[in-house]
Amino acid sequence: MEFDKEQFIKDIHAITRLIPAGRVSSYGAIATALEQKRRVRMVGWAMNNCPEDVPAHRVLNRNGVLTGRAAFGGNLMVELLRAEGIEVKDNKVVDFKTLYWDPLRDMDC
Repeated sequence: MEFDKEQFIKDIHAITRLIPAGRVSSYGAIATALEQKRRVRMVGWAMNNCPEDVPAHRVLNRNGVLTGRAAFGGNLMVELLRAEGIEVKDNKVVDFKTLYWDPLRDMDC
């Protein structure tokens, strides 16, 4: 079966919408949940170009670093996370492992 880029992006956005407020996930977790482990960068790209109803600010790198921060402009990504009660220090989520939401483990299927 041929890879459907448009569908993959829609699926990325659908999973991202499921991340609960006050929790965070990673680009890799989303790619893995969609059985596309090697397309982690595409997940990041999809976060950079997503509809407003997609909480892209909740998607971080595998170490909890806000690598997508520049796409939000200014300090918006940090502000959005803090508004949800997530502590951010030096562009990294404090207590990342506790707040981490894994689609394969935590998604209601």
